[in-house]
Amino acid sequence: MSRDAVRFYERLGLIASMRTRSGYRDFPDEMLQQLLYVRTAQSLGFSLSEIGTGLTHLLRGTSTPQDARRVLLDKIAMIDQRIADLRALRKELHARTKLDCPFAVRGVTPIGASRGKKHHASVGTRAP
Repeated sequence: MSRDAVRFYERLGLIASMRTRSGYRDFPDEMLQQLLYVRTAQSLGFSLSEIGTGLTHLLRGTSTPQDARRVLLDKIAMIDQRIADLRALRKELHARTKLDCPFAVRGVTPIGASRGKKHHASVGTRAP
């Protein structure tokens, strides 16, 4: 883990150090466990805010294994919803590839279409 990451986590309050007389940071042994918790939670898709909340409960002893399971199940439900949303978006994008004007608002006639002109839209470019 980089020194910058450790300092960042310390600024966020996820870990804490004490200063030696010479000004170096000195981390208690339990900080290694907290760092491992932070890294594991990040790899599981949790935000630093969520990690901070969970760590607070863990350190206070107010978190049980059942609480941890509930948090994981909630994260799974959120991921399942995100997957469903992405599938719907993919379906919409695929359907629009078959349209003459893929970026047209559904139910609205594109400008120029009523006069028999072909209308092509591109994002970020102007029509000739």
